Amino acid sequence: MTTSDSSAPTPGAALHVAIIMDGNGRWATARGMTRAAGHRQGAESVRRVVEAAPGVGVGTLTLYAFSSDNWRRPPREVAALMRLFRSYLRSETDRLIANGVRLTMIGRRDRLPAGLRSIMEEAEHRTRGGRRLHLRLAMDYSARDAIIRAAQLAGPGAHHTRDSFAELIARSCSPNGAGRAPDVDLLVRTGGERRLSDFLLWECAYAELYFTDIMWPDFDGEALAEAVADFSTRERRFGALSVVAS
Repeated sequence: MTTSDSSAPTPGAALHVAIIMDGNGRWATARGMTRAAGHRQGAESVRRVVEAAPGVGVGTLTLYAFSSDNWRRPPREVAALMRLFRSYLRSETDRLIANGVRLTMIGRRDRLPAGLRSIMEEAEHRTRGGRRLHLRLAMDYSARDAIIRAAQLAGPGAHHTRDSFAELIARSCSPNGAGRAPDVDLLVRTGGERRLSDFLLWECAYAELYFTDIMWPDFDGEALAEAVADFSTRERRFGALSVVAS
């Protein structure tokens, strides 16, 4: 028998939705476009989904922007992605502030270009007062690496609760754990694939999974609302039994 999960959300609390934004390259190739063009169109989808999220009950939105394994992609594509991230942060920071969105980055920072790190940290600082939505971008992120770093922070012989170890994971992913968020309620993956790809493995222990064939450049606020509506039909027991009406 398992114990109840201490991270079960409070009824009516804002949701934490995490999205694996998959399909940019395939979307572009199917249209005779470059993969870079697909990534640029994907950035437009980020804007639409961020704007729609609070209206469908999302309080935290974590987007898988660049995994640690993505460094294996062709250098030209990686360089184009880094330029796109810089462009997005420059163009969107004022909009995020106006919409009450707090931006934080999770993942390694030491391997990112210095110019991108500087712009990223400025955007985090400028949006720190946002209260309507916590937007987290996972950059150079690996969940398994984050867990390993957290174990190293714990040190030998340490005894931790789930909550205290989650704090170490947050510290391993962002300065002083500033990017910590509640456990994931709903994990969405676009593009037709059905795997987690080393994304938020600890935080998704009890997440509901939603897979869609929609490619990320075609995903929008309506598609997000459909995913949340599907989530609302799920029965989440967190290891307990179903509630049976008397």
